Amino acid sequence: MREAGARFARFAAIDWSGARGSRHKGIAIAMAEAGGGAPRLVRPGHAWSRSEVLDWLLAEAERAPTLFGFDISAAPPFLARGSYLPGDPEIPCDAKSFWAYVDSVCEDEDLGAASFLERRHRRHFYFGTADGVKRDYLHHRACEQAFNATGGGKASTVYDAIGAGQVAKASFSGMRLLHRLGGRVPVWPFDPRPDEGSLVVEIYTRAFIRLAGRDGRKLRTVAELNRALAALACPPVRPRRALTDHETDVLLAAAAMRAIAPDARYWSPGGLTEEIARTEGWTFGVLGDAARG
Repeated sequence: MREAGARFARFAAIDWSGARGSRHKGIAIAMAEAGGGAPRLVRPGHAWSRSEVLDWLLAEAERAPTLFGFDISAAPPFLARGSYLPGDPEIPCDAKSFWAYVDSVCEDEDLGAASFLERRHRRHFYFGTADGVKRDYLHHRACEQAFNATGGGKASTVYDAIGAGQVAKASFSGMRLLHRLGGRVPVWPFDPRPDEGSLVVEIYTRAFIRLAGRDGRKLRTVAELNRALAALACPPVRPRRALTDHETDVLLAAAAMRAIAPDARYWSPGGLTEEIARTEGWTFGVLGDAARG
């Protein structure tokens, strides 16, 4: 099944970071052209700021119809408990309003969100054993439950704030960026998928690694990356240096986005309802319980 997703000229994958500061080695961007060929890194070796990524995205979105994928959770779970942060009455009940709220209360530089987790709403996040039992914080969205149910592994939760590489700070920081887009680039499925122009989606690199026939673990070498790319009918990359796992993640993700975007099933995953689209969103590349054609 092929559909409107085939119209994109380029596919960009962004590995995001919620780390403190204004320059982040953990951010990497790759681009794959619709016409084929190996994916390429954008500004390889560059230490991006998050604000710089926002400016780059807005410029590239105007240049050509591009599907941008961010490796974040675009919203916290909502349906299971009826609130993003139960017991806090000021919290909005839809994702776009929640993005605006997060952006308005964060005190961090360069679209950071550490203050949101560590001070503003500290009691909702797990930082260690002093917070009690970790399983009490492991709340998931519908798309994460669908991914786990297909044998995808244990998807992360935005309430787990342990460790430098955890998804929590990166995701809330990413929500600040989504708010700053200001409607200039739509974000699926919170916005309807447009018939033309660029679009932003949430991605999960582990799902793409599995799509390429791997077991979901990080691709640590160029040889492993090229085997995964070959499974997607994509030519190999030939870098002049060793790649970080951030770079292998986005190179594979850009190729995978290009491979699946023409398939209508990925735009109508089983389990995606209007309420989920408004509150929790969905990870592009996760089909759900029963994909609809």
